[in-house]
Amino acid sequence: MQFVILPLKQHFLFLISNSTKAHLALLGANTIYGANYIIAKGIMPEKINPTAMVLVRLGVSALLFWLIKFLFVKEKVIPKDLLRLAACAVFGASVNQLVFFYGISLTSPIDASIIMTFTPIIVLVFSLLILKEPITKNKLLGITIGGAGAIALVLYGNNAVGTSSFVGNLFVFLNACTYGLYLVLVKPLMKKYHAITIISWIFLFGFIYVLPFGIHKVFTTNFDAFTTVNYLQMGYVILFSTFLTYLLNVYALNYVSPSVNSSYVYFQPAVSFIMVSIFAYTLMDDTYSKDINLVKILSCLLVVLGVYLVSKPQKQLVNK
Repeated sequence: MQFVILPLKQHFLFLISNSTKAHLALLGANTIYGANYIIAKGIMPEKINPTAMVLVRLGVSALLFWLIKFLFVKEKVIPKDLLRLAACAVFGASVNQLVFFYGISLTSPIDASIIMTFTPIIVLVFSLLILKEPITKNKLLGITIGGAGAIALVLYGNNAVGTSSFVGNLFVFLNACTYGLYLVLVKPLMKKYHAITIISWIFLFGFIYVLPFGIHKVFTTNFDAFTTVNYLQMGYVILFSTFLTYLLNVYALNYVSPSVNSSYVYFQPAVSFIMVSIFAYTLMDDTYSKDINLVKILSCLLVVLGVYLVSKPQKQLVNK
């Protein structure tokens, strides 16, 4: 019996291509991100300042990544690549996280998740300018459809009642810009170093950048006022939406382009909408109930269709 089962398992794993694994990793990461909008907002700024949250997030994650690197990845980085990693840390681990957490603390979780769908457009521009990556018809069509849904929802949100904030939305938009640039800058390093090496250095640099601004805010945080739920929220933000999602994203960048990676943010509004619906109707928390309506449902459907088209591979012509 064992002789039969083992080859079947090996055959099943062999059938899963690296590209498929990369897409599954991106799906998982962005599902976690989608839930993070409402979970992170639930703890800031009442319980902890956004800068303090970012510093704790970077510090704990950096320790975890360096522990994995020390145990499993024996690899050195040449000096000139350390400069590129330092730049990646600015856009992928410090500035982008600061503006994101300040943004989400001020605006609606649904608005924030929708604004993040601008990332693929930003990535395409930077990919074209820096990596000279061609824009295929599938990517263009998918981003057009998904972007239409996102823009419609943002424009509608400006006139709708709810928890939206112009300043908060602006911060989240800046996060989308910096994260899009990060995805492009880090791509060449994927061909030279292990993912754990890259992410370890990025989080270490990011922690160093934020340390002068956040250390005082950490020490002045009243952790005695934290409930069990608050600690679980922090744990989710640190372990799931930071540690695990960065691993999944960096892994995926080994097999897909930055534009395909960023296109998966189109799933985040759908997940965020579901989470808000659960809070509003199942848990009877009416804080976000005014953010839910048919327009947002239809917009979410458009952005999900957009990510499908962007990730769909181009058909190759075969000469006969």
